[in-house]
Amino acid sequence: MKLEIIYEDADYVVVNKPSGVLSIPDRHNAELISIAGLLRERYADIYIVHRIDRETSGCICFAKNENAHKFLSMQFEKRSLEKYYLGIIHGSFEQKSGVITDAIMEHPVIKGKMIINQKQGKPSVTEFETLESFGTYSLVSFKILTGRTHQIRLHCANLGHPIVCDALYGLTNPVFISSLKKKYNLSKDELEEKPILSRMALHAHKLIFKTEKGATIEVEAPMTKDMNAMLKQCRKWLK
Repeated sequence: MKLEIIYEDADYVVVNKPSGVLSIPDRHNAELISIAGLLRERYADIYIVHRIDRETSGCICFAKNENAHKFLSMQFEKRSLEKYYLGIIHGSFEQKSGVITDAIMEHPVIKGKMIINQKQGKPSVTEFETLESFGTYSLVSFKILTGRTHQIRLHCANLGHPIVCDALYGLTNPVFISSLKKKYNLSKDELEEKPILSRMALHAHKLIFKTEKGATIEVEAPMTKDMNAMLKQCRKWLK
């Protein structure tokens, strides 16, 4: 797999991670490709600073040395850097913008799943702003002020508007043009309709952090083709 590096300097490297690829190696299956694994084939040292879900695409940053790793990790810990995501949700939020503060904890039974628990959960803060609303779906910008596992996904699902194609917290159903366009017919060359989006519609869009020298680094990963394709069809048939 070819790495798409969108920013690099002497201390950091930021990759535009494709959906379906792990951020870091899997302990139980070393054969699975990961971004960290691919970077370690190229660089002498790579330090893991953060991670994003396997199905989520977009910006993920790694440090090239121990000092840079400590400096950036501290920004994550103190929440002084900025992380922005773009997501397509089912329906639309009641308010165009706002803050979600539902506390999150691990599911007591189901491994790998999180739940909302205001008493036992860890504080979790997600700011959101609806960029476009199509009734059935909405494009939303998220800024996370805490980095809980599945934070955006769970916060959206808990409000009744899960991320599209989120199998864990919502519906697995892929999105077809026929579900958006009332009168849809297959072309002559098509035996069956192919989905325009079949993976979780969440993208790590932007990352803003500082270097030890005080410079501000702002990195953006363009939205993926499949999410863009769905939005294009929503604008065409649902507006």
